[in-house]
Amino acid sequence: MALTAAFQERLEQMDRARSQRLSLLQAEKELQASKSQVLETKHASIRSVEQRCLMLEQKIASQNLKISILKSEIDSLDAKYSSNLQQLRALKSEVEELEELEKERDRFYGEKTHKMEEFNHTVSEFIAQCRVRTEERRDDLNKLLLNSVKPQGPNRWYNGFEVAAAEKQKHELLVKKENLDRELAYNQQTRAKLQKIT
Repeated sequence: MALTAAFQERLEQMDRARSQRLSLLQAEKELQASKSQVLETKHASIRSVEQRCLMLEQKIASQNLKISILKSEIDSLDAKYSSNLQQLRALKSEVEELEELEKERDRFYGEKTHKMEEFNHTVSEFIAQCRVRTEERRDDLNKLLLNSVKPQGPNRWYNGFEVAAAEKQKHELLVKKENLDRELAYNQQTRAKLQKIT
């Protein structure tokens, strides 16, 4: 009887111990399951964070690309601005040179116009003098021609020497007249050309 009671108690102890172990195993299992769920949640959170980081990296890369493109455009605009500025300075220098040349041209044409007017005045005076001299020579020639054929008395003429001298003087006057006519014609042509130029 004592042995049976002891055995029964031993069985009860073993049963309680097994129950305790099963309880502990169950608790362990639940704890492991809880830990696994926590780990899974953490893994999911980490994957989400990684995805967000990847998206941020992509956005950063995209922004860096835009920044690089904008910087390249800015550099291009700076280069164009520098080129345009140099062209503007060159054009400004050319304009200043052209303005100076225009002033010099105006001064040159002013001086030439003044000289041309003086020359025209001189030519006009010279032509007028030539005309007067021509008229005087014509008068002298006409007088000489009249005197060369005028008799000294009734039915008498100049002797041969006087006639020859008169003829020589007549020839010289004719030559002078021709020279004056040519000179007058040349001066008139020159004056006409100058008037066309001015």
